[in-house]
Amino acid sequence: MRYTGSDWKQSRRLGFSTLETNKELAKRPYGPGQHGASRKKKPSEYGKQLVEKQKLRQMYGVNERQFRRLFMIALASKEVTGFAFMKLLEARLDNLVYRMGFARTRRGARQLVNHGHIEVNGKKVNIPSYICSLNDVITVKETSKDLKVIKESLDSIATKVGWVEVDAEKLSGKYIREPERSELTSQITESQIVEYYNRKL
Repeated sequence: MRYTGSDWKQSRRLGFSTLETNKELAKRPYGPGQHGASRKKKPSEYGKQLVEKQKLRQMYGVNERQFRRLFMIALASKEVTGFAFMKLLEARLDNLVYRMGFARTRRGARQLVNHGHIEVNGKKVNIPSYICSLNDVITVKETSKDLKVIKESLDSIATKVGWVEVDAEKLSGKYIREPERSELTSQITESQIVEYYNRKL
């Protein structure tokens, strides 16, 4: 199942900012609950692998079934599995809507896609897990361009990523290239995730 609780609580539990802002950990950089600050039990190797998997899965808001399916696609590719996996997650439609600034969070981006506000190459796509191809054009549907939540998100965006182009006036963007590993979070050790799934195969 996909986690639907508090992003802040989940980030504190994992010790990792799933929103990529670090705001969740600024005031209380420890786990939630009465004993969150005192949990110091050293994790096993399997425990470390599981945490890395959960960090990446919660960051992208993907359920376990979809997460594993993308991992198997990455495993079958000729690329380095861990990085190929992260690139597939980045190519999801909901993630690209978020990266383009049309939503403040990936959860908000999923809602925009689910509710039919987003088009890919001129056609409505309401599947958040849709994997986009390079040079796909992602646009806010004409009848949705006055949505306050989209304009507020674009106004609040602090940083932009280099693998998408965005026309804020037209509410349109383009997936122009794959990200480099150095452009993605350094707080994920993807090799641990590969080892986690290798145990399961």
